[in-house]
Amino acid sequence: MATVHPFLWYTGNAEQARDFYLSVFKNGRALETVTFTDHVGGTGVPHAIFDFGLEGLRLTALNAGGMPPFNERMSLYIETRDQAETDYYYQALTAGGGSEKPCGWLQDKFGVYWQVIPEAAIRLMNDPDRDKAHRARQAMYSMKKIILADLEAAHASRP
Repeated sequence: MATVHPFLWYTGNAEQARDFYLSVFKNGRALETVTFTDHVGGTGVPHAIFDFGLEGLRLTALNAGGMPPFNERMSLYIETRDQAETDYYYQALTAGGGSEKPCGWLQDKFGVYWQVIPEAAIRLMNDPDRDKAHRARQAMYSMKKIILADLEAAHASRP
């Protein structure tokens, strides 16, 4: 049976990226590493593949030459249980040079895009009462890191 997993292309710092992600996720582990005899564009950095797992998802990081940067069109999504977990992942992944983006998105210091969203936010924005869902969604549009209490307040408010 075929398997599908994300393949992330780095310009010489794939191992550092893998190690960073393993430090963030409690259920992460390094898997196979394959190094090649050639080097990345004269940098002295060997071409290499670093397989690793995060919370049951297998990912592959590749050391290779320059390519277009990562962008929002392909990102990793973290559905969190509560505000504390949302805060943890958002802070950990923006640490050391990452940046906050609207609606729970962020870009880590390696340029990879993530979205960190509490499970309850999805439920609020999918409420059968479309006015409540709309208010929750509009509140999210004004946020960077998602603040669940603010979404809940907007959801419950009366116009």
